[in-house]
Amino acid sequence: ANDSWGRYWGFDTKEVWTFVIWVLYAGYIHARATRGWRGTRSAWLSIIGFVAVLFNFTIVNMFFQGLHSYSGLT
Repeated sequence: ANDSWGRYWGFDTKEVWTFVIWVLYAGYIHARATRGWRGTRSAWLSIIGFVAVLFNFTIVNMFFQGLHSYSGLT
């Protein structure tokens, strides 16, 4: 990224949402491993992470401009 665009992090919409997804799933793994989250709480956190993935693949590509837009709709 630094060689191509002159920076490592550009606060592109796709980059930010991918970071959010990483944080959600890291929190999920951490909660299950250290807090003992099982059942409903861990399921809801997993569902929220999956919805964020769907949002990143669909809504971000269709409605936001950036370096990482792959939809071909524009």
